[in-house]
Amino acid sequence: MTDSINAAFRSIDAATGEPFGDPFETHGLADVEAACIAAEAAFEPYRQASHEARAAFLEAIADGILEIGDELIETAMRESGLPRARLEGERGRTVGQLKLFAQVVRDGDWLGVRIDPALPDRQPLPRPDLRMRKIPLGPVAVFGASNFPLAFSTAGGDTASALAAGCPVVVKGHPAHLGTGALVAAAIEKAVESSGMPRGTFSHLVGPGNELGAALVQDPRIAAVGFTGSRAGGLALVKLAQNRPVPIPVYAEMSSINPVLILPEALKARGAALGKEFVGSLTMGAGQFCTNPGLVLVLEGEGLDDFIAAARSALTEAAASTMLTAGIHAAYEKGVEALASSGDVTEIARGKPGERTCGQAALFETTAERFLANRALGHEVFGASSIIVRCRDEQEMLAVITDAEGQLTATLQMDAGDVALASRVLPALERKVGRILANGWPTGVEVAPAMVHGGPYPATSDGRTTSVGTLAIERFLRPVCYQNLPSDLLPTDLRD
Repeated sequence: MTDSINAAFRSIDAATGEPFGDPFETHGLADVEAACIAAEAAFEPYRQASHEARAAFLEAIADGILEIGDELIETAMRESGLPRARLEGERGRTVGQLKLFAQVVRDGDWLGVRIDPALPDRQPLPRPDLRMRKIPLGPVAVFGASNFPLAFSTAGGDTASALAAGCPVVVKGHPAHLGTGALVAAAIEKAVESSGMPRGTFSHLVGPGNELGAALVQDPRIAAVGFTGSRAGGLALVKLAQNRPVPIPVYAEMSSINPVLILPEALKARGAALGKEFVGSLTMGAGQFCTNPGLVLVLEGEGLDDFIAAARSALTEAAASTMLTAGIHAAYEKGVEALASSGDVTEIARGKPGERTCGQAALFETTAERFLANRALGHEVFGASSIIVRCRDEQEMLAVITDAEGQLTATLQMDAGDVALASRVLPALERKVGRILANGWPTGVEVAPAMVHGGPYPATSDGRTTSVGTLAIERFLRPVCYQNLPSDLLPTDLRD
């Protein structure tokens, strides 16, 4: 690649806004083309590698990430402003999902094998021999996410699932994680070499601006895109992909406010406790989770005052936390001030103020009638901001759910006496979200076979998929049917 040193392209300390460390090599359009050519050349040999070889490669990446040690955690802490414990947990998740996908590859269920033997004597017409399996799409472009510098970035879930499917990966590294991304990319490149995988199985590109990413999505060798980020960014990539001579799928996770429904019996029995727990979820990680509870729906009644009082008290004491980047902080401040100046909401409380790029938590309330009349109130404010919506009755609560945009999650806080009401709202929630929780909080995603981290638009660009869990591999596969092929021409997985 034709790398060049850009003296201005350096890591930024999230807490101070000051650059640190040596400048990074940046890539241009020629580098994008070179990476995509290499990925296309690697595709056939990589997808033909044995299941065991591909699984061992994923495990080698996981081991290589662990071998980086404290340098990785300390670099990510400085670049993101996230605490050590959070990043150590995120490293564990990153390594865990790589090893989980290694097991998925070994199990072979991802192939989706189906065999319908020939029925030559069937009347009135014989049936041919039909055999189906899924094959990888081709090279995949992955965009690193700002809020998860490890688990949704260079070796995150999109990269792990695409490599598991047999697709080479070209990563567009997030500019907020230059050092973190470089360390992880080096571990992957080492695993490519030690595992005997073809050159081009993985590439890592970095550079300022949007030109690099746009060129990557439009390169004819790229067959699919994985993205986690803003709605504007995701939709821009979708448009580029759709306008190609050969359109490709973009699996973009974009925006969600994750409604929490606090049902009457739960509100009456534990309103104060729920208020405190809610603020804990809202302010976790400066509210920079895609599953942050940005909307609370409650029915007017006993316990509501206790809930709001407890939430106000907890939020007032919440310390401001460093946000990921100055740009994210500025967007958050703008969003909060837009809510505060709206005549359709009332401010309940603000958290403690902070310096520089620290996000001050904010909580507002409104009525269902006003919320339904002002669609801007349902837009995501990325950070520790939320709105409590007072509903006069069940019909108003259902109206808010029905009118809502697609979401990643919805949460039911409920007690035994709320089951009947929960059963009535559940069908509406199923049409709007990808994951429904009971008596928990949406922040935090378990990496497991049954997990769905996706949802109807605009939570994601394709609500039929998930970016977390073993089902994520399905995004980068397509079915092929083989009819009456001689046995020696059939893929090994389909032979008798």
